[in-house]
Amino acid sequence: MSIPSRYAIAIHVLSLIELENSAEITSQRMAGSIGTNPVVVRGILGKLKKAGLVVTRQGVPGASLAKSPAEIRLLEVYKAVESTEELFSIHARANPKCPVGKRIQGALLGIFQEAQKALEDKLNDFSLADVLLNIEEEGRISVR
Repeated sequence: MSIPSRYAIAIHVLSLIELENSAEITSQRMAGSIGTNPVVVRGILGKLKKAGLVVTRQGVPGASLAKSPAEIRLLEVYKAVESTEELFSIHARANPKCPVGKRIQGALLGIFQEAQKALEDKLNDFSLADVLLNIEEEGRISVR
């Protein structure tokens, strides 16, 4: 199981905006820190802007956070950059003639929904401020 790297890249971008001189930081500079292409960074910045998390101006380098780091929940960031609401997907073409195939979707749906809710609740417990603190302390977020 893997959450796409767009999510970690988005958090990295937000962290750079807050910790670096946001008025001068470019997508090229961000891409260098992240180890990706500036086009990827610009795409993520566009999604973060659409979600109301950053402020940018077309053709002008720099970006700023639209709200304080403490107000930016990690769940908000996830929802801003991920294209689907469902973390888990169930294969849709199971054989309806198979006793397992015809029941697997119903058997998994509740479990997957509960697991996703738990993850979303945990992500909502943390803010960008928590990430920034960990960057500054070179520590890890402790499990609550």
